[in-house]
Amino acid sequence: MHITPLVWVITIAVTIAFFVYEFFTHVRRPHEPTIGESARWSAFYIGLALLFGVGVGMLSGWTYGGEYFAGYLTEKALSIDNLFVFLLVMTGFAVPKIYQQKVLMIGIVIALILRGIFIAVGAALIENFSWVFYAFGALLLVLAYRQAFGDHDDDPANGRFMRLVRRILPVTDEYHGDRLTVRMDGRRFVTPMLLTIIAIGFVDLIFAVDSIPAIYGLTEEAYIVFTANAFALMGLRQLYFLIGGLLERLVYLAQGLAVILAFIGVKLVLHAMHVNELPFINGGQPMLWAPEIPIWFSLLFIAATIAVATAASLLKTRRSRPAPSAVPARAADDAPATEPPLPSKEQS
Repeated sequence: MHITPLVWVITIAVTIAFFVYEFFTHVRRPHEPTIGESARWSAFYIGLALLFGVGVGMLSGWTYGGEYFAGYLTEKALSIDNLFVFLLVMTGFAVPKIYQQKVLMIGIVIALILRGIFIAVGAALIENFSWVFYAFGALLLVLAYRQAFGDHDDDPANGRFMRLVRRILPVTDEYHGDRLTVRMDGRRFVTPMLLTIIAIGFVDLIFAVDSIPAIYGLTEEAYIVFTANAFALMGLRQLYFLIGGLLERLVYLAQGLAVILAFIGVKLVLHAMHVNELPFINGGQPMLWAPEIPIWFSLLFIAATIAVATAASLLKTRRSRPAPSAVPARAADDAPATEPPLPSKEQS
């Protein structure tokens, strides 16, 4: 896949233009988006991502198109998991709903910048060191285990990192609109708004560690890695408000992502064996007997895993919810009997 510098410049410029447009048309004025607004823009960005994938397939071949779609699905699933942590951060810092858009926008821009750096570093490593596939594969297997069996109830707002930030920075107890700092009694303080953005930036850094190796397990094309990440992050702000209540019902999302990360980790290790150059493994010779997992199988596996995890989550949470009529019935049975009302003057 040959991507000219001009195509890179245009792609990055269009990506920046989208975020600038969103800021000035939606985020600059503090408000809580409606369901309709969130649904329309979410559908727009998802449709745009799908059209771009079709364009990649038609112009560069469907092998690259399949790699893009597999990468986009993986990054979108990881981004939804990212949203769940964003929700914990927002709750921990009690961010007013009208200001949550600004926090999300800044957090998403930070995520895109961090992933861009990781993409460049990853591309350089892959081009010069084939053994990095072993490292990426091992990392993803470890992250898959932590995703499946780790503690997902930690409060990012009160973690070690944020406690360190609070010791360094003077913080006000209350919000001052959407301002990041405020001067009080001649002294400059930071507001909880800035702490929230710092927390989300730290979360973005952690998520970039598993996001970039995961997609490099599906494609070695830096352009596909970048565009899949960019489209996965576009519309994430609207998706947050659209499925905010649904996030709490995706109880098996972590396990689904663990399966995907483990699958890609195994795929990376097999690929590393196939292009092996390490002298202490098989005498530095490639292990051509190691199977290469085709991209069509990766795409189907990732899509099926996301579908099963979502369906199982919704089924479990639906069954665990009490019947709506149960509570009123018990309340009616336990209520004390009341005497009939006295007749009014007109009736007497």
